[in-house]
Amino acid sequence: MRLKGFRRSRNVEDRRGMGGGGLRLGGVGLLIVLAIGYFTGIDITPLLEGAGGQQTAPREISAEDEAAAEFTSRVLATTEEVWTGVFEAQLGETYVPPVLVIYSGVTQSPCGGASGATGPFYCPADRKAYLDTEFFGTLSRELGAKGDFAAAYVIAHEVAHHVQNELGILPQVSRARQQASQVEANQLTVRLELQADCLSGVWARSVEGLLEPGDIEEALNAARRIGDDHLQKRAGRVPQPHTFTHGTSEQRARWFATGYESGDLRSCDTFAADRL
Repeated sequence: MRLKGFRRSRNVEDRRGMGGGGLRLGGVGLLIVLAIGYFTGIDITPLLEGAGGQQTAPREISAEDEAAAEFTSRVLATTEEVWTGVFEAQLGETYVPPVLVIYSGVTQSPCGGASGATGPFYCPADRKAYLDTEFFGTLSRELGAKGDFAAAYVIAHEVAHHVQNELGILPQVSRARQQASQVEANQLTVRLELQADCLSGVWARSVEGLLEPGDIEEALNAARRIGDDHLQKRAGRVPQPHTFTHGTSEQRARWFATGYESGDLRSCDTFAADRL
C-alpha cells in the first residue's frame, strides 16, 4: 500500500509504554487464546486480568512499533477521507470519525480490558477502536496473514464497526442480542462482522489509487485466516458453526470482495441476505 506522503490522522491516542495489569502470553499461548477468545466470541477477560493480578512492565517502543504506529495513523487517515466522502455521496450525512487507541501490552476501555491477546476491537461506549501494534506481527507470524494490506484490512474492519455505530446498526443488534438465545445472538454477530468485512471492501475500493499489486489478495488471505472455522481448526478443535461469531473463511473473504467490487454501502446489507 502506497502511503508515503499521505497525511497522518490526528485521531490517534497513543498509550504505548504505559504498562498495566494482566498476563504475558508467548507464541503458542497467544495463538490459542486468540483463537478461542477474540475470534470465537468467548469472553477471555478473566484469563487475561486474573491469575494473581500480575503487572506487565511497559514494553519498550521499538523501531518496529514506531513504524506500525505511523502506518496505523496513515491508514486511519485514509478511512477518514473515504467514509467522509461515502457518507456525503451515498447518505447525504456527515461522518464523525473514531479515535484509535494504540497501546502496548494491556490497557483499559469502557468495554473491558484490552490486551494484545484479544486482538483489535471497537468499543461503542467511547467510540474508540483499540489496537496493540504488536498484533500485526501476530497476524503475520502466527496466523499467516502477511503483507501491509492485511494489516490495513484489520484497521479498516474496526473502523467499519464505527461506521455501523454511526448508522445505528450496532445498538440495534445489541438490543436484539439481549432478547435472543446464545445461538441466535451468535448468528446476529456473524451478520454484523460480515457486514464490517463488506464495508472494509467498500473502503478498499475507494483507496484503489494507493494499492499495489497483490494488496487485495493480502486482504482476502487475511479474511480467510481469521475465519471462525479456520481458527477453530488451528486451535485443535472441530469447527462448531453454532459457536461462530465472525463467519467462515469463505464468507469473510466473499463479503469483503462484495464490498470491493461494488463500492456501495447498499451491497453490504448482510441482515437482509438469505445466504451468508
